[in-house]
Amino acid sequence: MEHKKTRRVPLGPNATLHFEDFRLMHYQVMELIRVEKITAEDELLGELEAYNPLIPDGTNLKVTFMLEYPDEDERRVQLARLIDIENKILIQIGELDPVYPIANEDLPRSTEEKTSSVHFLRFEFTKEMISAARDGASWSIYCLHPNYQYSNNNLPAQVIASLVNDFD
Repeated sequence: MEHKKTRRVPLGPNATLHFEDFRLMHYQVMELIRVEKITAEDELLGELEAYNPLIPDGTNLKVTFMLEYPDEDERRVQLARLIDIENKILIQIGELDPVYPIANEDLPRSTEEKTSSVHFLRFEFTKEMISAARDGASWSIYCLHPNYQYSNNNLPAQVIASLVNDFD
């Protein structure tokens, strides 16, 4: 649970980025094995196939982006207003160019009527960006959707350190 705290970044009042890594996916698969009582090798391989793409590979960050509206009626209205939000999230390291995500590679999660409350994002970084991150450059995360414009420029040091570890 402590590790999970260093992987979560709020973005405005209703969105959170959950940065995935090997450790979190390991625990997720172990929990699935326990809860679902998975014992067959083919079932386990299926779960690994589903979760392995969420593990960063050294040049990217993988994110589960969640829109959180507890009230069902408000959620319905907001998800209709936030179509394409998954493509409007960016991460900027220092003064370098911002990085936009590659969103929902597994399957489309939005329709013409609404977006999903959960999106899977991959952010690819250049060697220069990774080097700047390792050298202690600041991090900023923005949402540039016209109906949800928020930024987080104050990532805690432990969050930045945890994310920089993904570049190894």
